[in-house]
Amino acid sequence: MTARVGIGYDSHRFAPGGPLILGGVRIPFDAHLHGHSDGDAIAHAVTDALLGAAAAGDIGEMFSDQDPANRGRDSMVMLRAAVARVRARGFAPQQVDVAVVSEQPRIASHRDAMRAAVAAAIGVAVDAVSIKGKTNEGMGWIGRGEGLACMAVATVTPLASPRTG
Repeated sequence: MTARVGIGYDSHRFAPGGPLILGGVRIPFDAHLHGHSDGDAIAHAVTDALLGAAAAGDIGEMFSDQDPANRGRDSMVMLRAAVARVRARGFAPQQVDVAVVSEQPRIASHRDAMRAAVAAAIGVAVDAVSIKGKTNEGMGWIGRGEGLACMAVATVTPLASPRTG
């Protein structure tokens, strides 16, 4: 078996009152991401990318927004549960690459903390996590500052088989 790749996407609209949680980091901002959980779009996109790479379902199947137990849930806890599922299917995360599309807030000053939080959650070195910010050049709902979107690509490889004998 060889390396496998998965993609993930998530978007949320902004709602009044901060802080905003993104990549496991609390960012001072006058809005938060509206969602059933804490709305962490980076964690959600990475979760789906990893689950997709292992053909292990998706975040909605694991954590239904119809289940009251998931209201306000910490998305990094959800990400760690997805990693456990990926490992149970015989795969180990190797790297993730995330693009955050938003006019505001700018993520550059929070990037290192987000990379460290995501790396810890998925069990890889910080240098195996890339997070970059992009704008939508003022176009569409993102350009109007109504919310943000995240896209993630993840690579997994088969877990090493235990040696016998």
